[in-house]
Amino acid sequence: MLFATYIIVGIVPVLFSSTVIFKATENYYIEERKKELLNQANILSGHITISNYLYDENKKLEFDEDIQNTSSRGGFRTIVTDAMGTVVNDSNKTEIGKTYLLPEIIEALDEKDVANVQENGSIYAVASIVNEAGDKVGTVLIADMPSDILEKVDNIKKTVYILMVTMTLFIAIIVFAFAHMIVDPLNKMVAVIQKIADGHLEQRLPVNQFNYEEMAKVSEAVNDMAQKLEQVESSRQTFVSNVSHELKTPLSSIKVLSESLLMNADTPKEMYEEFMRDINSEVDRMTEIINDLLTLVRLDQKEIPVNFKAENLNKVVGDTVKRLQPLADDKNITLIFNPIKEVSADIDATKFTLAISNLIENGIKYTDDGGEVKVNLDCDHQNAFITVSDTGIGMAEKELTKIFQRFYRIDKTRDRQTGGTGLGLSITHSTVLMHDGSIKVTSRENEGTTFVVRIPLIHNSTNK
Repeated sequence: MLFATYIIVGIVPVLFSSTVIFKATENYYIEERKKELLNQANILSGHITISNYLYDENKKLEFDEDIQNTSSRGGFRTIVTDAMGTVVNDSNKTEIGKTYLLPEIIEALDEKDVANVQENGSIYAVASIVNEAGDKVGTVLIADMPSDILEKVDNIKKTVYILMVTMTLFIAIIVFAFAHMIVDPLNKMVAVIQKIADGHLEQRLPVNQFNYEEMAKVSEAVNDMAQKLEQVESSRQTFVSNVSHELKTPLSSIKVLSESLLMNADTPKEMYEEFMRDINSEVDRMTEIINDLLTLVRLDQKEIPVNFKAENLNKVVGDTVKRLQPLADDKNITLIFNPIKEVSADIDATKFTLAISNLIENGIKYTDDGGEVKVNLDCDHQNAFITVSDTGIGMAEKELTKIFQRFYRIDKTRDRQTGGTGLGLSITHSTVLMHDGSIKVTSRENEGTTFVVRIPLIHNSTNK
């Protein structure tokens, strides 16, 4: 189909333009011949007037010779009529005495000299004969069949047609090669994309260095898309596996505890109450995991509306620090809020408080007794900066790129002791992104961790 399209697009305009050119060329030659014949008719008309051929019978032979010689030299037929249209001389000697009331003769006698092409392709050029008094006393008609013109045009057509056939073959070869160079990669792309759509995300397109740059870019884009889809699918499978594992653990504990109670009818009240507290604790843990999961899903699907409003960050962050002060006091941790400037920013206070709360709470959880957690608030002319730093256990550098992944834990045993679900930093990360901000982390093992949250002071979607 592409090949046929290129052929049509390449050849049809050439055929059309050639036809127009042929017609224009033929018309040009015809117009030039009409002018030439009309000029000859006027010359002969003037000669007839000067020689007085129409009225001097003694010049009849001279008149005939003049008409014959002019017609022979020009290769056309000459007919002379009087003012009534009666033929008084004919180079062919066949129409003398007959009346010729041709439109061209009538027009030449009434108005002006004229040259027209007839239906059979011949040309009639008629010039009036004017006497010394200025009266139109007759006409000179020159009839010519422009076969030489038609022959010239035919020769041009033959030459052009030969060139067109040659050019068509050449274009066909070029177009075929060009179409193959485009269609073949496209077919491969379609096949790979179809396989990707069917779930074979490992498929990749070869990026051929001899392809057009545009085709190579498309191939790279398809490969990049496939790689991202593969990463998304891998993340999804990991996420499902982690969810299954996180929910399976408390369910297994609940099952073991409940079976222990059922199998021992004479369970002491103290043990019964302890087991029920453990079951209740596991149910609370499952509820926390499910709530965090639902929050992440809604954040991913943009189901939770973000209501941006200008808020005093000093108050928002300060209130969060005050709310978490009892957790710090339980571990004898110094919790410091250091507002460097008065800062106002467009935020969704509820969601942003949750994000900052997660960071401060993590700092308290992973800082040993007697340590310090510090919260700084600062800004420039465009952004607000909230820095949460602690003197806790820290993290290895290789862990820093993974901590925002869902369910990712550096120390699973320690995390279970602190009661985390492994989803808090993911929620924080998603919330900061919803505020068009960013979050960065630096850490060293046994020295502490620092999170820096940046958000714009003015959000584009805020209604002023």
